[in-house]
Amino acid sequence: MISNHLKSWLGRVLLALCLVMSEPHALAQSPDQVGPEDPPSIIQTPDPAASDADIQKRIAAIFQEIDSLKAVTVEVREGVVTLRGDVANAATANRAEQIALRLQGVVTVEDHMQRTLAVQDNVSPFLDSTSSRLKNFYRALPLYGVALAVFLLISLFGHLLASWKTFWRVLMPNPFLSELVAGAFRIIMLLIGLVVAMNFLGATAIMGTVLGGAGVIGIAVGFAVRDTLENYISSIMLSVRQPFRANEHVVIDEHEGKVVRLTSRSTVLMTLDGNHLRIPNSTVFKAVILNYTRNPERRFEFDLGVDATDDPVAAMQLGLDTLKELPFVLATPDPEAFIQTVGDSNIVLRFMGWVDQRKTNFAKARGLAISAAKDVLEEAGFTLPEPIYRLRFDNGPDLSVGNPAPAKPEPKPKSSVPVDTSEAADVKPDEHIDQKVAEERAGSKEGDLLDENRPVE
Repeated sequence: MISNHLKSWLGRVLLALCLVMSEPHALAQSPDQVGPEDPPSIIQTPDPAASDADIQKRIAAIFQEIDSLKAVTVEVREGVVTLRGDVANAATANRAEQIALRLQGVVTVEDHMQRTLAVQDNVSPFLDSTSSRLKNFYRALPLYGVALAVFLLISLFGHLLASWKTFWRVLMPNPFLSELVAGAFRIIMLLIGLVVAMNFLGATAIMGTVLGGAGVIGIAVGFAVRDTLENYISSIMLSVRQPFRANEHVVIDEHEGKVVRLTSRSTVLMTLDGNHLRIPNSTVFKAVILNYTRNPERRFEFDLGVDATDDPVAAMQLGLDTLKELPFVLATPDPEAFIQTVGDSNIVLRFMGWVDQRKTNFAKARGLAISAAKDVLEEAGFTLPEPIYRLRFDNGPDLSVGNPAPAKPEPKPKSSVPVDTSEAADVKPDEHIDQKVAEERAGSKEGDLLDENRPVE
């Protein structure tokens, strides 16, 4: 008898083990837990195996607790729920249908409800909701006042501190950077005040949405105005680098003139013919800048041709002696000359000399040097060839048109000839453009980012 009971008990244990091994998840959940395949919003009936009557009773009890659904009747057969009665509008009918579908055991819902669309039924909920919102707003007015006061205090503090120019100039000597940082500080304090006020109102989620939208809009605007942003950033870099000073003679790409000022948008030049020129800072930042003022010594050069039968070395020496006698040509560095090219009928000589631009007008000095060298070579018997053209006619003789080469005179000693330099006194720099630049800088109230106290690049 005992062995039979033992066998029965062992058989039950083995059966239980087999069930656990075959369905390992069956014991992991209690009957009240919802499996991963079940909808997350199912309303449980009192008994998972409830009948149609239980489902009908449950739905009807729920509808009785909702004012807009009290007139709806429920009928359930084989899990199919049929809803009848009058509802105010389609939204209310859809709500009743969704509630019924959430009950476990419901297969589908048949909608036989009538939409009355009555004015009272549709307007009254709206009025009640509006009245409730107004009451809530009235009760929250003190909180709104506190949030607004905090926002204004923080914003006012940021505005006053950002307007304190002396404070920012002490932190950042560059006026453009100090203005930029002060403006950024004002915006940051405004955002901080807005975040604190939103936290007081419990609207941090709305604030996150607004900031996210502002970020997206900022990216879109950034792409749209990238040229303006590039120009703005170039202004910052130029104000830091200080590539030139006011009244310096510069060439920026193909634009030549004297610097009037550097603004937050453009570089202002006074051209050599007295015109006002604005160049965008983005162009200036990327351009090749030639500064004639930075080094006061400047070299001029010119070419003169002598006849192919003349002695080019003697002509170069005579020209150099003439340049050295000119008072505006610097002795150090020495003037130079060399043979540039040898043509069919002439030899081209290149002469070079240096002048001090602070005391000498470069263009006038170069012109007087050319005139003096040309005159002394001609007076010494050197021939400056003129162009010769030959015309050839079929069945006819060759005719030379132009200035035929003159007969060579007897050789003359190549000695230095005294040069009259009385006209050389009129080579002082033209100060008219400098005066116009000074008047422009004194008369305009436009900000200048050029700082004499900062080192130039």
